[in-house]
Amino acid sequence: MPHNRIKSHPILNVPEAGTIEFHWNWDKLTAKEGETIASALIANGIDIFGHHPKDGKPMGLFCANGQCSQCLVLVDGRPVKSCMTIVKPGISVMPADGLPDISHLPTSADQPESKGVKEIINIPVLILGGGPAGLSAAKELGNLGINTLLVDDKARLGGKLVLQTHRFFGSKEAVYAGTRGIDIAAKLESQVIEIDNVEVWLQTTAVGIFENKTVGLWRADSDEYLLIRPEILLVATGARERSLPFKGNTLPGIYGAGAFQTLVNRDLVKPAEHLFVVGGGNVGLIAGYHALQAGIDVVGLVEAMPQCGGYKVHEDKLARFNVPIMTSHTILEAKGKDHVQSVVICEVDKKFQPIIGTEKEIACDCVLIAVGLNPVDEFIHKAKEVDLPVFAAGDAEEIAEASAAMFSGKIKGLEIAKALKYSAPEVPEGWHEFEQVLKSRPGEVLQLDEDRQEEDVFPVMHCRQEIPCDPCSSVCPRGLIQIDHNDIRKLPEFCTLDGKNCIACERCVAVCPGLAITLVDFRKDPEYPIISIPIEFSHDYIHEGDIVPVTDVDGAVLGKHPVLKIRQLPQYSRTLIVRVQVPAFIATKVSGIQLVSGWNETDQKSDNYLEETEQETIICRCEHVTADEIRELILAGVRDINQIKAATKATMGSCGGKTCLPLIKKIFREEGIPVDEVTDLTLRPVFVEMPLETLARNQQEDC
Repeated sequence: MPHNRIKSHPILNVPEAGTIEFHWNWDKLTAKEGETIASALIANGIDIFGHHPKDGKPMGLFCANGQCSQCLVLVDGRPVKSCMTIVKPGISVMPADGLPDISHLPTSADQPESKGVKEIINIPVLILGGGPAGLSAAKELGNLGINTLLVDDKARLGGKLVLQTHRFFGSKEAVYAGTRGIDIAAKLESQVIEIDNVEVWLQTTAVGIFENKTVGLWRADSDEYLLIRPEILLVATGARERSLPFKGNTLPGIYGAGAFQTLVNRDLVKPAEHLFVVGGGNVGLIAGYHALQAGIDVVGLVEAMPQCGGYKVHEDKLARFNVPIMTSHTILEAKGKDHVQSVVICEVDKKFQPIIGTEKEIACDCVLIAVGLNPVDEFIHKAKEVDLPVFAAGDAEEIAEASAAMFSGKIKGLEIAKALKYSAPEVPEGWHEFEQVLKSRPGEVLQLDEDRQEEDVFPVMHCRQEIPCDPCSSVCPRGLIQIDHNDIRKLPEFCTLDGKNCIACERCVAVCPGLAITLVDFRKDPEYPIISIPIEFSHDYIHEGDIVPVTDVDGAVLGKHPVLKIRQLPQYSRTLIVRVQVPAFIATKVSGIQLVSGWNETDQKSDNYLEETEQETIICRCEHVTADEIRELILAGVRDINQIKAATKATMGSCGGKTCLPLIKKIFREEGIPVDEVTDLTLRPVFVEMPLETLARNQQEDC
């Protein structure tokens, strides 16, 4: 049986974690300690976790965030989400084939006795979510002496930060710009757990909010259900990924971007050899780059818009590796019987409709869906409904970058303290404006000035789009890189001051989150200067003495030239600085090195790669309701989503409509029906499923 473990990584340490044994379908397998069942199965080459009871189609991992139910398995006879359940020694895991037989499970008489009636727990502040926003708010509140309970449904703090191996943009002083997301997560976690006034509960899920202004929490590790009554609730639950309707969209091997990054960057599992990316925002561009770092070929990326919506520097990273980025394109179908084996893509017109005759089929064994995020905001709406004072921070309030989420959390921490009438400082003047700067979308792509400088040695800034970022100006020991500190979205400029010149320390090269700064050194040879280029790949890819292809900012190869030296700066480890000697006439144009090719048209493109397979476009993943079923009801005159629910079971599955409800509304819009003419789904107060036996054993009353 194959073992899909990442054995080396340019950024992440590969620990020698202990292994434990468990059983899958009666076979003995091994997992790493603390690993989820989903990751352990995929590491062992298993990506079919069961078959749907309605149509028998294979099911596997999709979101890895507990927001859908596609990764359902049976553990010792009980259905669980494999992406949220930690492997324990000796457990028996079986595929979720059809509906589980629960007749053999213990009856109520066999269950442990009730743990007794508990009082409702009162606390000043309850924070839902231990990501960048929740941690930042908890830090502010705890330092002000306000008792705070922070809960998160994962086994560790950090939220999506623990998946981010790249350096962050934003402000170095305010939100750790220039530091990798994984390291920011560790910093925030260590700061919060040291505060006496902040209590942290991990593997704790917020189940619902009720009329008596309590929040139900399920502690999975101890199987306890508790009611918490906060004076103020802070919702920092982040976002869930949007699903995308296309034929074959539920095939195993099709992941949300977060699930892919969870496997690759958190659990060091390699789920694929050839990845295809759908979506050119920051999430898709970054995830594609993370795939390359994990040794996975990226065979293509499609974006329906005329240009990618993510930062240009992220797009440039993929372009340097010859990854084909196809704008004004979309995915039509994923092909395969039990696993994705190819995708069919096509061009789209100005109305985003497929252009017949432009179809192409591309071989791949993994598809990454990165078509946007929706806020996890149901707790906000319910809290307002029952008059529980509530604040929101991070993506739960507004989708933006993690740097903005951190700053949002800081602001909300101070605002909550004021609302509780604690002695707390006012939110500093300018913080709200700066928050909007961090949330701002990237500016227009500008032309670069690549004329040779007069100096003997100088940095070249290849960033050509206004985005909030200032690490380069912060690390220059002579202050020669200038950014408008009133607006850190402005492009940086290098200028000599008071006779001070660049000392070639290469700090700016190493710290740049976009890998968009090179250093040009004419001092030894004016005709063949030395260029210092940053890369985030291991020494296995490049060595001193190699002849390497160097590229311009758009990925075009400028020639092949010798590597003179490779070094790392201790304070900016895990970024290699490669010194390459090139002719003077291309010196300022060189921005990167092409290490691997993500595309071979002969190998990857096929007019008839697979015979047609019977695939449908699934809207409701839980109940396998198709787009055709929903569209037929809409065309018949249905204008109430509750009627669609009654007729098809859409939104009735384990996820409670979290993934399918936006897609149902999308079909209404496609049929020309304004959403305000449609009766919305009636949402129930319990948002996350949990075992009824847990409720029976954990009684609580308002005392």
